[in-house]
Amino acid sequence: MSTVLYITAHPNDHHTSYSLAVGKEFIDAYRTANPDDEVVHLDLYKLDIPVLDADVFSGWGKLQSGSGFEELSAAEQAKVARLGEIVDQFVAADKYVFVSPMWNFSFPPVLKAYIDAVSVAGKTFQYTADGIVGLLTGKKGLHIQASGGVYSEGPSAGFESGFSYLKKISQFYGFASFEGIFVEGMAAAPDQAQTIKEKAIVKAKEAAAKF
Repeated sequence: MSTVLYITAHPNDHHTSYSLAVGKEFIDAYRTANPDDEVVHLDLYKLDIPVLDADVFSGWGKLQSGSGFEELSAAEQAKVARLGEIVDQFVAADKYVFVSPMWNFSFPPVLKAYIDAVSVAGKTFQYTADGIVGLLTGKKGLHIQASGGVYSEGPSAGFESGFSYLKKISQFYGFASFEGIFVEGMAAAPDQAQTIKEKAIVKAKEAAAKF
């Protein structure tokens, strides 16, 4: 049995979001194909994800210097403990599905906050004499991204910084694979929006059967 983190980063629901609509079809198909797997949905807009602020760095610094957890301030304790819960959950999973819209060539800031929370030395990667080594080897990921224009190929491909960033991060962590499903061009061709979504759903269902 595998544990899948279904990580969504959109303030709306699947009725109004193209990325969530395709994501829902993917995860429903995945559940059907893998009934024994555990799927955990993380709606990042509803989670407590501490940003990396002065309290966090101060708390981490105290712990690294040998102080006990009880010596941290209340704010330091709350934030450091919560970040520990987030990264431990991430490390314990086997597969990861990220779902997000493209905003300003990237993704919503809540997803960056989540990536910051799980990018922890000794948990998802480590420093060695030979360089940085990812600690999540053998795991796999998928990103479903929706955008009004076309950015997976063509003249605007160089602006794409959502999927490409997550793919780099997955390699940094040591993932075995990281794939993308793009739902794109709806604003550029609004009369084709429904067709674009339907084609992406077909791809999503096909990917779910192999994921």
